[in-house]
Amino acid sequence: MTNHLAQNGNRTLREFIAHQITKSLDQRITFADYMNLALYQAQHGYYAMNGRTIGSQGDFFTAPHLGADFGELLAEQFVEMWQVLGHPVPFTLVEMGAGQGLLASDVLTHLRRTHPNCFAALKYTIVEKVPSLIAAQQHQLQPLMQNWDGLSWRSFEQIPSHSIVGCCFSNELVDALPVHLITIENSQLREIYVTIQPNSVQQSSEVEAETVFAEVTGPLSTPRLRKYFHLVEIDLPSDRYPQGYRSEVNLAALDWLQTVSDRLQRGYLLTIDYGYPASRYYNPARSQGTLQCYHRHAHHSDPYQYIGEQDITAHVDFTALEQYGQSLGLEKIGFLPQGLFLMALGLGDRIAALSQPDRNPEPQAIQTILQRREALHLLVNPMGMGNFGVLLQGKGLSATEQATVLKGLKIPYA
Repeated sequence: MTNHLAQNGNRTLREFIAHQITKSLDQRITFADYMNLALYQAQHGYYAMNGRTIGSQGDFFTAPHLGADFGELLAEQFVEMWQVLGHPVPFTLVEMGAGQGLLASDVLTHLRRTHPNCFAALKYTIVEKVPSLIAAQQHQLQPLMQNWDGLSWRSFEQIPSHSIVGCCFSNELVDALPVHLITIENSQLREIYVTIQPNSVQQSSEVEAETVFAEVTGPLSTPRLRKYFHLVEIDLPSDRYPQGYRSEVNLAALDWLQTVSDRLQRGYLLTIDYGYPASRYYNPARSQGTLQCYHRHAHHSDPYQYIGEQDITAHVDFTALEQYGQSLGLEKIGFLPQGLFLMALGLGDRIAALSQPDRNPEPQAIQTILQRREALHLLVNPMGMGNFGVLLQGKGLSATEQATVLKGLKIPYA
């Protein structure tokens, strides 16, 4: 049993989680349930309390925080998808997990300004379950909503099956879905649960009781965990893996994929996130998994600190998305690093243009150019965002549409 004193977190959320544990069978919950509560509990979860402050002033930032270029380049890819699909009306873009609405704003502003025909055919739907983020998105997108009725917020339950012709997409969504933790114990595959340390009332410096969460192992909570490793063709446990090996399994990602596939009639699913193929994800040398926490732009691996005040993530197993997607009719079209994807869409041209500023620019203009150049380089840095995975899958496409190599998948300068 491993004990963790929950420090500097939201006391109400901590006690809420503790209550869920005490009323549960065997006085424990899966780590997936714990992570779901820590991030998404309606009143006190991390995203409910901190969604508006993601960015340079928060715990982490995403590509849209670096400027409009990321969204504008994605918009160019969406236009080509619309063309390949035969200019459908409506052409539906479904953004899942839209953060503060920055990416949606950049995509829509660019389409309206430079591709009016595509914009006229467009319906843009945001699927978001966190109320505070919906409020932030609506505030960000209010100028667009004043004279355009093509933008809506809907839950997956409100979207009919086989109704979407277009593209469903997400940027850094899957990494935030709750994961199960597994370990190898006595050469057996076991699950890691979260419980409360018996007699764990401790006194803080303010003489307030603190709940101590503890990890315990037990049998797998669902046979889906064992089936997952068959899906991704990983032989676990085996002699290759050390005792105490631990990692994550994202069953929620498979559920999400099934829901998206059900709603998509014809078109594309674009997933951008950080992760690995299964062979790298479950490499025996990666013996402690990929779980990371982000608090004030610092990262660590203890999810029981700063409860409700830190982000908790795990890398994406792209093999699972590919293999399970195949069973759902989502055919893999391409997979490549974000850096190459954005370069193929024209980011290199934008960087080159910044190297040729107007003659005798003002000092402020020079500073702006340098800042934008740095932001563009961050998007393609192979040691950072440039190494994010971009997975494109298609459903219901004709042979011609399936064979069409989209611009973002054309390796630049090849």
